[in-house]
Amino acid sequence: MEQNIKEEKKDSKKCDCDCVCGHGHVHRCRKWAHTSGGGVYGLGFLGALIYYFQHAANFQAGLFGLLKAIVWPAVFVYKAIELWKI
Repeated sequence: MEQNIKEEKKDSKKCDCDCVCGHGHVHRCRKWAHTSGGGVYGLGFLGALIYYFQHAANFQAGLFGLLKAIVWPAVFVYKAIELWKI
């Protein structure tokens, strides 16, 4: 009986998603686990934040730069779609 419970717990930790990483490790199933979009956005955010802070003449411009650093990907995609006339 105890062995069955241990096996059930062991089986419940296995991922039943379509993971193709091939490492053979047990992990939690996350659909976003194998993407790098968050890292790319994070680096872009930090770069934009540093750029806008360096060019800010006063505190208000720094706050506006923070907002622009957060939303720059949306503006970039909008301008790209506008340029390509999709």
